[in-house]
Amino acid sequence: MHGLIFRTVEAFVSDSFGPEAWAKAVACSDLEVASFEAMLQYDPAHFPKLLNGCARALNRPQSVILEDIGAYLITHQNHASVRRLMRFGGDTFPELLRSLDDLPGRTRLAVSGLDLPQVQVRETIPHHFMISCRGEPQGFGHVLVGLLRAMADDYGTLAVLDHQGVRNGSEVIDVRVIETFFAEDRGFTLARAAEEETT
Repeated sequence: MHGLIFRTVEAFVSDSFGPEAWAKAVACSDLEVASFEAMLQYDPAHFPKLLNGCARALNRPQSVILEDIGAYLITHQNHASVRRLMRFGGDTFPELLRSLDDLPGRTRLAVSGLDLPQVQVRETIPHHFMISCRGEPQGFGHVLVGLLRAMADDYGTLAVLDHQGVRNGSEVIDVRVIETFFAEDRGFTLARAAEEETT
């Protein structure tokens, strides 16, 4: 499994709760790795152990931790590139949702060797979406929920997201867009993205 996934968990715990919390999470995981390198590959069996260790160290359910990681990827200044990647999906939040099928491919273009679960999106009625995620790492659907909640705020959209569990091997997310222009859009332009890249 790509080291960037493990490194993201490490960064989230360290940035949000401090290095002591990360050290405790690693100790609870029974892993012989104190820190992860973003561009290395690791045994996929490490990931559920790491999540379990984080849940024990932080006293939070794994699903909550994963959703918080998704939001962290959009809102934390050290991960501005993730927000840019998502913003290229569309000018509005519904457009972004309709483009999510292409997210794994866009991610591979940005980070070679990083394989995300397959994502499929159906708009059952206007502004009501059903999203399914199939593949490793398990729990990616929860990350996607947190990420999309943060992106809805970024677009100024009022939306309700609900992780509905696993059906036929796929995590299922229900998304209802209540009001597209509920608040001010944070905005995104190529020029602004270039400025963020250099700062």
